[in-house]
Amino acid sequence: MGKEKNPRRVADNEAMAKLRMLRTSPQKLNLVAALIRGKKVDKALTDLTFSKKRIAVDVKKCLQSAIANAENNHGLDVDELIVAEAYVGKNLIMKRGRPRARGRFGKIHKPFSELTIKVRQIEEQA
Repeated sequence: MGKEKNPRRVADNEAMAKLRMLRTSPQKLNLVAALIRGKKVDKALTDLTFSKKRIAVDVKKCLQSAIANAENNHGLDVDELIVAEAYVGKNLIMKRGRPRARGRFGKIHKPFSELTIKVRQIEEQA
């Protein structure tokens, strides 16, 4: 008498993690996401650890979450995971302002972004 199980949004050999409301612009976040696309997860974690970008800490946290989802929820092997997709989306923009000369008003936009990371298990080829 229970509800039907929701269908999976990713393939059987994939896992996903999503991070919303990141306080940075999507353009800056995409630079860090492009750094890890297509790499093995251990290499991607190393690159994020030693990156000088502030947002790399949050991207690393999202990648670790995707790895944990793959291992615990879907039973995938961590050593064979690659970052299949890492894409960035826009979120809300806080609009603030600052008084300027001659009665004018300077707009200040404080953008937010969201990040989605999908990891995929690849089979080792001999």
